[in-house]
Amino acid sequence: MSEYASDCLHEILNKLQGIEYIKPEDIPNIDLYMDQVTTFMDEHLSTMRRYDSDKILTKTMINNYAKNNLLPPPVKKKYSKEHMLLLVFIYYFKNILSINDIQHLLTPLTEKYFHDENSMNLQDIYTEVFSFEKEQADRLVKDVLTEYKKSFHSFADVPEDEKEFLHLFSFICMLSFDVYIKKLIIEKLIDDLPNICNNDSRNMKDKEKKDKKEKKEKA
Repeated sequence: MSEYASDCLHEILNKLQGIEYIKPEDIPNIDLYMDQVTTFMDEHLSTMRRYDSDKILTKTMINNYAKNNLLPPPVKKKYSKEHMLLLVFIYYFKNILSINDIQHLLTPLTEKYFHDENSMNLQDIYTEVFSFEKEQADRLVKDVLTEYKKSFHSFADVPEDEKEFLHLFSFICMLSFDVYIKKLIIEKLIDDLPNICNNDSRNMKDKEKKDKKEKKEKA
């Protein structure tokens, strides 16, 4: 493995291990204006930028999310903590999913849990989902390291001056295939969401009927 390849691998692993997510307690408990929202996101997701000039979130993006029903409208031009949690989800989803897919994915979430005072709310869901972050990052580091090493066993018979590029190309292809397959799986699951949501709704109605029946029998 060349010195460049070793440095590249080291940088990749450091990037993976250094990924952090916005914790609910990091978000202010007061509603924020648009400028405060974009500033907060830029500060807390700055390590995710590819280039220093990249914008994590802009006013135009937020307005488009609201226009496409990805985000409930602000109240008196202010965004709540739940708005912020949804924006974090959107930030990660938008890199691999279409706006239409994100809308289908988030609509059941916002309809049932946004500003909900029941046993579970949006913050509970966010916390539960991101509780797997450390474990998943560790697993990804191992997977990436395995694929990286595997790529350096490819193209064994090519001239030495061509190997470095072809090894890296092989590594990129393996990573791309992983992303492609996972994207197909995600899209299939999103396509099945209406059936899942309808089934959940039927189960809830059946439970309500059963509860009413039991109350009548006890009365």
